[in-house]
This record gives sequence, structure tokens and C-alpha cells, in this order.
Amino acid sequence: MFANTQITKTISLEEYGIKDAKLHYQLSPKELHRITVEKGQGVESSSGALAVNTGKFTGRSPKDRFIVKDEITRDKVWWGDINIPFEPQKFDQLYKKVTEYLSGKEIYARDAYACAEDKYRLNIRVVNEYPWSNMFAYNMFLRPEEKELKDFKEDWLILNAPGFEADPEVDGTRAENFAILNFSKKIALIGGTGYTGEIKKGIFSALNFILPVDKNVLPMHCSANVGDDGETAIFFGLSGTGKTTLSADPQRKLIGDDEHGWTPENTIFNFEGGCYAKVINLTEENEPDIYKAIKPGAILENVVLDEKGEVDFQDTTITQNTRVSYPIYHIKHIKEPSVGKNPKNIFFLTADAFGVLPPISKLTPGQAAYHFISGYTAKVAGTEAGIDEPLPNFSACFGAPFMPLHPTRYAEMLSNKMKEEQVHVWLVNTGWTGGPYGTGNRMKLQYTRAMISAALEGKLEEVEYTKHEIFGLNMPVSCEDVPAEVLNPRNTWKDKMAYDKKAKELANSFKSNFKKYEENANPEILAGGPVS
Repeated sequence: MFANTQITKTISLEEYGIKDAKLHYQLSPKELHRITVEKGQGVESSSGALAVNTGKFTGRSPKDRFIVKDEITRDKVWWGDINIPFEPQKFDQLYKKVTEYLSGKEIYARDAYACAEDKYRLNIRVVNEYPWSNMFAYNMFLRPEEKELKDFKEDWLILNAPGFEADPEVDGTRAENFAILNFSKKIALIGGTGYTGEIKKGIFSALNFILPVDKNVLPMHCSANVGDDGETAIFFGLSGTGKTTLSADPQRKLIGDDEHGWTPENTIFNFEGGCYAKVINLTEENEPDIYKAIKPGAILENVVLDEKGEVDFQDTTITQNTRVSYPIYHIKHIKEPSVGKNPKNIFFLTADAFGVLPPISKLTPGQAAYHFISGYTAKVAGTEAGIDEPLPNFSACFGAPFMPLHPTRYAEMLSNKMKEEQVHVWLVNTGWTGGPYGTGNRMKLQYTRAMISAALEGKLEEVEYTKHEIFGLNMPVSCEDVPAEVLNPRNTWKDKMAYDKKAKELANSFKSNFKKYEENANPEILAGGPVS
């Protein structure tokens, strides 16, 4: 079940300022699993997967993510609450502290790469304080063959020290934890947090700058799969919208579940070599591919186990953000290499907890750009402290925390590709129907799958459409294997006036959110928003 790797090469970390460390280089997942358990940093679950607790941080900390402001980034990065500047000299001081902290310790290094398309490959060296963090890097990045390691030279270095805590007053951070990108030195520096997602999102953020600026490649926070006809489908969506679930389709081959590039040559390539899926309420019936991927080589994060090592996927005692990472080959139906051609359908997934948006609607290029920049879903009551009712959540390009450039830069690239390649774009609501959260019901997964299948097979090209009165969205009036009344959300509410009121409230939220982008948006994009 485990991948076996026997590596003879050794490396030195002296050049990075790490001295006298007991270094483990390129260990196999089996060895890292064993060491983690032996050190008491994790336990083996009944499925054979490793289960770890990431400590104080069970998710990313967006306010503690920084970009060094220098000659490369000063005039290109969209500075603000998302891309927070960090002083170069403060970075150098903090880097020195981290390397001194790692010196003399038992640490773990791995050479890997991002971007499955050779032309855009980014070599990465990861240095981790913990063995299970290094195993995560094995799972999530692409794995070079041993012959490739001989002359391996990293393009970027990741230093990951969860046990090191910064001193904000001295180090220039906001808190003891930090994730800092330095584009001049090509270093991702992560400390004070054991949450592994910071490792993968650091490189994703770096690529979201490098690819559009240097390579004319559109980076996307999306999943992708390909059918037997060779046509690629792309799924955008924030956490909890079904991006991983819906792209893991047994009838199609998975390219990747989270991060991709769209090249000038019209190919789609995966940045990663694995999947990082939420497992809250996971069942084998609803998500068989993910469920079966939880086996030796996978890492469960922050789940609750019983005395037999069985996982209770419903238990959110530690966090709502329970997760599993696994190498992509744990999924049965995958595209090898992780590259697809001929993208023909794009799905924007939203979990609308207000029960307002249609379960599927077809977007014009202007609407597609508008909804891409908006990146809407909803936060549900109970998912965060202080949230008692659903709240609209907008994240530009469905990945604002990882986008260093202005959102309209990515949106215009997407809009141009849509037109050039005649791609169909669909807005899909995987959220609530028949009323808001607490009153209505979550959209049935079987209905969502049926609507996506109909779109992929071209069946929605043959049906009649009606327009949503408030959002101006084109809604199909029929779809195979989906009750007709479900397709228009207003029909599913008993109180039609209450629906209209809630729909207008959400439309106003869209308009308010979009105000900050208006001066950089062209007329076509501006016309893509709500119509009333």
C-alpha cells in the first residue's frame, strides 16, 4: 500500500544556514509514518492511515500571511488586507532565527516539484521540523524519480518550523505564527503553526504570481477532470462547496482537486501530486473515492478516533476543518500525467446557505467574469465563533487569500480564454433549496451530479431557459433526473415573498462587495451582476 523509495543521495543544509542537524533526506511515506508514531506525534487509524493533530492552528491564518515588498513585488502585487507587505530586512532577521532554531535538530528534507506540465515545472526543496509535515509534502507535491534527483536544483525553498514562535514586537509579525513569501530569494518561510495547508498554499500563492507575470499562464484555485471524449471540465469553489467531491467522478479521470494552470497552448495542468480533502461528514456512499483513499500513506488531520482507531467523521470537537491528504494515485481514476486538453466546461460552485441561487445556471462571458471576481459562497451558522446565521462570503477568483495580483487580472485572462475556446461556464449552487439554512434542505448530491452530467454531455444545450428576475441568470427549465420544480429556486419556497426579499438582500451583498473592483472592471463585467 505504501510507495517504496530507496534513495542513495544525501544533501547538506549548511548553505541555508542550518548547521549540525540530524538530517533525514527523501524518506519514504512508510518511514515517516513509522517515525511519527514512534515519536508520539501521531497514531495509526483502523484504515492504516496516519492520524495527527496540527495543534493550536487547525486551518490557515490569512492575517499572518505576508509577502516581502521589494523590487520584484512593489509595483505588481495588489497590496492590502490579503497581501500584507513585509520588510526585506525583517525577513532576513527572521530567516536567521528560524535556521538557528532548526540547527542541531532532527529534521526532514525532501526534493519535489510543482506543475505537471514540464514546460512550467517549479522545483521545490522542503525542510520540515516534523516527520508528518514532510510526509504531507510527499503527498501533495509531485514526486521526482531518483534519476531526476541526481542533478536536482530547487527553484524555491520551503522552511517549515511549527515549533518556532516569532516575537511580534521584534520580528515584525502580527503574532507568533507566520507564513512569508520572498520572491527575490525564492523562499517560503513558515513558523509557529503545524497546519500543513500553509505549506501547499505557500507554493500555490507563489505560482499565482509567477505564472501570469512570467509565463502568461492563468493559475486557478480549481479541480479538473477529463472525460473519454478528451474534453476537460474545471470546477471552481471555496471550501465546502463540493469541489473535491464533484471532480472525483468515477466516469471521468481526475487531473487534480485544487490547483491548476491554463496555458497559452490550451492545456490544463495540475500543480500538485495529491489531494487535500475535507472529511467532515464523509461517507463511503456519497464520496467513495475519497473514502477509499484513506489508507496507508494518507494523513488524517484533527479527526477524532475511538479506542479501536475508527474515525468519527461527524465529530467536530477539534475543528470543522477535518482533513485528509493523500497522493493522487490513491484515487482509482486519474489522468497520467496530470494534464488535460480542450477545456469545454467550467463550473463555479457555491454553497448558498440563503437558498436563493439556482441549482444550475448558464453564464454569459460578462456574468462569468463578474461571478469569478465575486467568488461567492456562504458561511453557515456554527462553523465559526460568533456566526449565528448564514453570512455571505466573497473570495475573489474563488481563492483571494492566495492571489497576489489584482483579481481583475485573473478575471480578464479567464474571460479571454472563454471567448477564444468557446467554453461554457455554469454557476452551480450546491447549498440550500426550499429556504435558507435551518429551514430549507441541502441540495441533493444526486441532483447536482445529474445537472453537471447533463451540462458535460451537451444535454442542456437542447433545453429551454428562463431568466432569474433578480440575478439575471439563465436557468434551464428541465434537466434529466432532476425534478423541474427544483431548477427554479423560487418554486421551492412556500413563501414566495420571503424568497424575493432574501434574493434581493443577497443581490445587494453582491453589489456592495463588487464596489471595490468597479474602477478596474470593463463594462461587460459590470453588466454581469444582479439586474435588480
